[in-house]
Parts: sequence; structure tokens; C-alpha cells
Amino acid sequence: MPFQIALSGLNAASTSLNTTANNISNVNTTGFKSSRANFVELFATGLQNVQESATGLGARTSSIQQLFSQGSLEFTDNNLDLALIGEGFFTLSDDQGALSYTRAGNFGVNADGEIVNDQGLKLQGFPALDNGSFNTGDPQDLALNTTNARPQATGNINLGLNLPSEAPIPKDPNFDISEPDSYNSTTAVTIFDSLGNAKSASYYFVKDSENSWTVYLAIDGTVVEDPANPGTELTAQLGFTNDGELETINGNNISSDGTEFSFIDPNAADPDNPVNGEGFPVPGSNDLFITADFANVTQFGGSFTVNNLTQDGFASGRLASIQITDEGVVSARFTNGVSQPLGQLAITNFANPEGLENVSDTRWAETADSGQALRGAAGTGNFGEIQSGAIETANVDLAKELVNMITAQRTYQANAQMITTADQITQTVLNIR
Repeated sequence: MPFQIALSGLNAASTSLNTTANNISNVNTTGFKSSRANFVELFATGLQNVQESATGLGARTSSIQQLFSQGSLEFTDNNLDLALIGEGFFTLSDDQGALSYTRAGNFGVNADGEIVNDQGLKLQGFPALDNGSFNTGDPQDLALNTTNARPQATGNINLGLNLPSEAPIPKDPNFDISEPDSYNSTTAVTIFDSLGNAKSASYYFVKDSENSWTVYLAIDGTVVEDPANPGTELTAQLGFTNDGELETINGNNISSDGTEFSFIDPNAADPDNPVNGEGFPVPGSNDLFITADFANVTQFGGSFTVNNLTQDGFASGRLASIQITDEGVVSARFTNGVSQPLGQLAITNFANPEGLENVSDTRWAETADSGQALRGAAGTGNFGEIQSGAIETANVDLAKELVNMITAQRTYQANAQMITTADQITQTVLNIR
């Protein structure tokens, strides 16, 4: 009997050493979670046993327990290196759609633009919807948009400027962009047509009277005309109060009619859908429909000052970088300044992570013991946040593992000595004559 009891102790010590060796060997493995060997006592009882005098039968391994404590973060220069701070796992899919889960966030891009780990498994995310939200019920392969971003034609221009109250009325009463004496001031902004071609939009300001200014718009040197009266320039007449605040546009009070004016079709109820369907002609492109917002135009003393001049169009752009937020929103940034959401990382959690099955390569699979997979967005509920440009290192405490190694070694030696002692006792009995 002592031989079998000591042998079970040797097996237990060997299992502990194997577990410790595995932990130490993976101390530099990204996303690795250490394990520990759990043991229970062997004790047989039955009708023929008297419990008060029965001895144990040794030890056996009850489980190899995964320890899912947080590992340290190691920061990198790669935006696709991801670390989870808190609970949850990255969700991966193979070519057959089988899902597995990992804490190793060292991701890259394959030839198809899909975000993958170093085994080629595809990172899963919630696809972006047109309204800016994400379809959290349908995780899909996350892929980068490697095509050029589509251009957008300019539709609105916001003007923030001051027209000097003491400006004189121009000497030349006939407006002509080639005659500086026919207007007081001008400013320009680059706009874009539907193909992303850049054009110059120039506003010309003419003082009419004490509190009145007329505004003209020229696109690439051509003054915009009134579509209802060809050959006649289309103008916006701005009226100001004695306090220098904008009050009217073409006689309409801004408090009821707003501060916007369509320089293409002033009779359109909706500037984005003009009545006649004809805007400023651009060869090879869609007509331009420009609306100016004069909300931030004032008439104070001093000089002509441009404080703000923005427009909502942009040219086509190439992919410049990828950004990932704490909530796992993956966005592509293009050279034209546009940011396009590609999706949101699908984070998975389990009621009992320790019940997951280790399938190697620092990945786990769902089991009955782990409970059903729960998916959601990072930073919500029990799901951890995302740190882009970092990876989670192994949660192995090297000093502790070395102590465990010494303990297991001494345990092994003690059980081996027990076998030697039992052998000596047996030999003594055999030598009795």
C-alpha cells in the first residue's frame, strides 16, 4: 500500500511540475493565461472500513484550472494591436464559421483586407449601419475599406465674418468682379463638385446703404445667375440692426425665415431639392447647389474680418490610418479628412470563463461548463474596454512559478524517499527467518 500512495504523490508532483513548466514557457506569450493544478485526497470507505482507523490512499489531480486574471499592458506602435482591459474575449472565426475566443490582440490584415490574428482567423465585429449605429445582433468579419473614399459635393457654406460699418459705398455702381472699385470686400473658399474636383467659391460684398449689403457668389470666376432671370446676377441682400446684428435676408426676417440663402435657386422650399432641378452647371459633373448660412455675419466697427469660412464638401481620399476607440469602434481615416466607421468589435463574455476549453494557440472554445456566449460592445455591461496600440502580456508571475517549481521538486523527492523507505521495510520483513 505505501508504494501506491507514494506513487500517487509522484504523479501529483509531476503534474504540478508540468503545469508550472507550461506557465514558465509561455511567460512571453501574448494573451496567455496561466494555470494551476488542483489536487484532492483519495480516501476509500465501505462497509468493511472503519473510518476512525482508515488511512488515505494518496492524491490525484482533480483539475487544471485556468486563471483569467488581467495581464499587464505592453504598448506598441501598431493601431491593430489591441488589449482588453477588464472582462471578455475577442471573437474569432475560421473559414467554416467556427468561433473561438482569445485575449491575444496582436492582429494584422490579410490580402483581402480582413483583420486577422497570426493564425489567419478573422476578427469579428458588428457591422456599421447608415444611421451611425451598429448591428449588434449580427457579428461579421471585420474588413478594412481599401478603396478610395467617395467625394462629396459642397452643399452648404457657413460664413463667419464682420462687414465694417463705416465702409463707404463703392464708387462704381455696376458690380464687376474684375473691377475692385465695384465692391468693398471679397473672400473665397475651396469647394468640390460631385466628382471631387476642387473649385473656388468667391463671395463679394457691396455696401448699399447704412445697414445694407449685397452679396454675390462667383464659382471659378463666373458669377451665379438667377435661374428665373438668365443674365441677372443672383444676390442676397443683408440687412442689419443698429447694433450690427443680422436682421433680414432679401427683406425676410431671419427670426422666422432662417439665416440660410440658396445661391442657386432662392425659390426652392428645400435647397437640397430645388424646384427646377437645375443648379450651377459643372461640365462632366452634377450641377452644384450651394446654400450660404449668414448666421455669424455681423456689421460692427473696424475692418473686414473673416473669422470662419467652412464648407461640407470634400475630394476623394485614400486610406491613411485606422483608429479604434475604447468602445471598439473601428474607423478608417482617409487623406481627405473623412472618417468612416467600419464596424465595432464583438466582445464575448461567459458566465464561467474557467469552464472554457483550451484549443491551443491562446484560444478557447465554448463548452457547457462555460455557459452560453454573451456578446456586446466594449465598455458596456460586464465587457472590458479596448486599448488600441497595446497588447496584453501573459499573466504569469515568474517569481511565484519558481517557488511552485521548488515546492513540487521537494514533494517529488519526498515521495521518492517514501518509496525507498517502504522498500527497506519490505526487505526487512523478507529477511526474517
